[in-house]
Amino acid sequence: MTKARESLNEAKVRMGGLAKAAPDMFAGFTRISRAATQAGQFSSAQKELMATAIAVVQGCDDCILYHVEAATRHGADEAELVEALEVAVEMGGGPAIMYAGRALAVFREV
Repeated sequence: MTKARESLNEAKVRMGGLAKAAPDMFAGFTRISRAATQAGQFSSAQKELMATAIAVVQGCDDCILYHVEAATRHGADEAELVEALEVAVEMGGGPAIMYAGRALAVFREV
């Protein structure tokens, strides 16, 4: 198992713990997440790439893991991810470069 996959599994376990501790809140968040990533004018893969770019700018390691994995599951390829990461770097500057590199490494591991 890759380090990225291990880290993703650990993040999912933590999310599961929160879901058990705050089931009503987590159910509401799950509904929002499903609605936000459902295909519409943008595909689910494109929406997950947007979420990845935002995670990069926000510096959220677990979010990067989760949304990169979801983007790949919905069919995003590496070239699409790189374009989303370019936008993230434009908007997030130097720190986003560090997280963009992390997102690309995760993509290559998952």
